[in-house]
Amino acid sequence: MIRVGIHGASGKMGKEIASCLCENEFAKLSVAYSINEISHPLPKDVIITNDLEELFENSDVVIDFSIKQGAINLINYARTNPKPLVIGTTGLGEDGADLIEHAANAMPILYATNMSLGIALLNRLVALSSKTLRDFDIEIVEMHHKHKKDAPSGTALTLAEHAAVARNLDLKDVMVTGREGLIGARTKDEISVMALRGGDVVGRHTVGFYNDGEYMELNHTATSRTTFAKGAIKAAVWLHSQPNGKYSIYDCIGL
Repeated sequence: MIRVGIHGASGKMGKEIASCLCENEFAKLSVAYSINEISHPLPKDVIITNDLEELFENSDVVIDFSIKQGAINLINYARTNPKPLVIGTTGLGEDGADLIEHAANAMPILYATNMSLGIALLNRLVALSSKTLRDFDIEIVEMHHKHKKDAPSGTALTLAEHAAVARNLDLKDVMVTGREGLIGARTKDEISVMALRGGDVVGRHTVGFYNDGEYMELNHTATSRTTFAKGAIKAAVWLHSQPNGKYSIYDCIGL
């Protein structure tokens, strides 16, 4: 039985992962790390801590769903205390991505902006559609609950990246995240990523390809965080036996 530690155990995803681990046949929750009080119930034998050393000593693999600085602190600690890491925190930016790249030399790290199998497939479909429908305009709209802190979502940015790479474009040069006023006509290579926030929406992403006379929209809606929790646990079980290196959700599911 693989011992799983949760980094960011007091959050919504931490709660969901803990619940799903109670029913998993390959892994169990061994330690819950949080700097805030954990209000949801945990099994009696689970260690609750705010000490990274204790987290690492009592887990075989760590799943992170925290905040940017928390994830960066975790990865930095792991560089001198190697441990398989599943990183699900979004909004890490270029510095976070570079850190993961370097740290993966010392341990296996799986980083995904979304742990959903459906989103993994959607990324592939977006890349294929972007390349095939080269003359179509691309507009991406994402919606999440009102408590989400980063925008656009990491998932939306990953979808946009797949669309850009498929057209040999640098996303930094073509991405638009807002429109206002007399801005002129839409440019040919423009990829729009718009963020909506409200209520308790778990996650909805729509990637549209628009042309004169026709359009196509690819949509994914998450109705429960359980799909992300189960995906993260599946990734942790798989990652536990992998050699050092950086991995994606595609490696885990063989897509």
